[in-house]
Order: sequence, then C-alpha cells, then structure tokens
Amino acid sequence: MNNKEKNQIAQQVTEEIYEAYPALWSRFGQNGRDRTEEDNHHHLDHLYAAHEMKNASFFLDYTVWLNTLLTSRGVGTNLIIDNFQRLIENLEKFQWEDEIEKESFIRYLTLAIDQLRKLPQ
Repeated sequence: MNNKEKNQIAQQVTEEIYEAYPALWSRFGQNGRDRTEEDNHHHLDHLYAAHEMKNASFFLDYTVWLNTLLTSRGVGTNLIIDNFQRLIENLEKFQWEDEIEKESFIRYLTLAIDQLRKLPQ
C-alpha cells in the first residue's frame, strides 16, 4: 500500500466516522477530525509494521496503548472498535497487490477488536 492509497483509506474512514457520529464535531471540532485522520495513518503504519514482522502482538500492544490514550481523552473504546471495523470494510474493498498483506491487516484488526471487546467498559 503506497502513501496515496493510505491517505485515501484514512480520509474515507474518517469521513465515515464523522458522518456516523456528528456529535464528534461539537465535542472535538476540526482538530478532532484531523487527529482522527492522523490516527488512521498510525493504525495503517502499525498494521504494516506488524505484517512485516509477522507479529500480531505488535499491533495488539499498540491497540492497548491506543485505547488507554484515547479513553483518557474522552474517546470511548466503542469508537475505536467502530474505527477498526470501518478500516476492515475499506481494506476489503481495496485493490491489493499483495493478498497476504491484506489478510494480515484484516486478521490483526479482527484480533484487536476482539481484544477491545474483552476490556472492562
């Protein structure tokens, strides 16, 4: 996945989140929207790193850290789960050159969602 493709996916997921949760605009404004898009870039970067290392734990550890950070800032775990589900949906539609990379990204996101659902709410 090149940077242009990563940008498209990060923008698309961010747009979907802000359409689904319009209250985010009043809570976080444009800065929050920008941070959401930036976060999606980080998610994709961490997915790629985990894929390259063949290490799901790398992404799962990142997910725990992310959840701790975002929940301390008033972003609920359910929104992170929603974000990861939207990433899966968009990655499934994406035209991949490397099918193994696609499978890794989706597997790691699915594992992370399962992990987040087991956390105390």
